[in-house]
Amino acid sequence: MALVGATTADSEAALVDLFRQHYRSLLRLAALLLDDAGASEDVVQEAYIRVADRLDRIRDPQATLAYLRQTVVNLARSTVRRRQLAAKHDRSEPRAVVAPEDAGLAAFERAAVVRALRKLPRHQREAVVLRYYGDLTEAQAAAVMGVSTGAVKSSTSRGLAALGAHLEALR
Repeated sequence: MALVGATTADSEAALVDLFRQHYRSLLRLAALLLDDAGASEDVVQEAYIRVADRLDRIRDPQATLAYLRQTVVNLARSTVRRRQLAAKHDRSEPRAVVAPEDAGLAAFERAAVVRALRKLPRHQREAVVLRYYGDLTEAQAAAVMGVSTGAVKSSTSRGLAALGAHLEALR
């Protein structure tokens, strides 16, 4: 992996190779530091971006992995600091701790709602999703759907009734 004096294509190939070989281990490192899979992926991806921006300055190819690891650690630290600062200034109600079995039940219920939503006709599904998942007003949903506000009201009403019937059948 020759970086200084290498062509852009060679440097990019070296970075791709580094990604293939070490992405998972760097992701595990970030996950241990952050305990959040999504944030861990973001940190590792950002680290690769930063290394890619500095490829022309790296003199020792063997140091690239160490630089990448250090970047992951520094980004994870910054993420933890931001979280702590946000938590310090958070004035909202504390979140209830969710038991693992409750989380499993919630995931099952979400999947059931998604399956039931898929059974709705397109206009009803769109109206329900825009109103309750997208948190749009009736007028905003009507503009997105290209229909009248009354059509959104009736589609939402019918969709909620059908959704309730689908979900009730599961009980």
